[in-house]
Amino acid sequence: MTVLHGAVTAGDHLPPLSYEVSATTVVLGALASRDWRPMHHDRDFAINRNGTKDIFLNTPNQAAWFERYVTDWTGPKGRLGRMTFRMKGSVFPGDTMVLGGTVTGTEVDEHGCGWVSLGLEMRVGDAVTTSCAARVALPVSAEDNPWSRRAERWAP
Repeated sequence: MTVLHGAVTAGDHLPPLSYEVSATTVVLGALASRDWRPMHHDRDFAINRNGTKDIFLNTPNQAAWFERYVTDWTGPKGRLGRMTFRMKGSVFPGDTMVLGGTVTGTEVDEHGCGWVSLGLEMRVGDAVTTSCAARVALPVSAEDNPWSRRAERWAP
């Protein structure tokens, strides 16, 4: 199912995504992003050399979780235009991370591309570990596909 631009308004809440983080989640994310730094796969190093409680999600892994969250919501025609985020805390094995978000604005640009701005958060318990702002293109009709936009028609 694809979310159409006209079905979205500022203030809408995206459904939460909850995920139980394991050591495998952390390590595979680091490996997928070719991040060989030991604090993402070596528990002894993370605890004894870094002073953290365990290995933790790296930056590209967190970015991937936000991208998944947004595209799970938009459906296959949603196209991420840009994303910025700020990590405020770490996500460790044994944590349950919960991603949530709110539509903060909508617009259609001069080329007819429908844009939605999102305010997103990754939480562990009551703490926001990462905040994120995203701009995503949604189809303005069933026939529209943001993935077909090129050159000047694509201005994220």
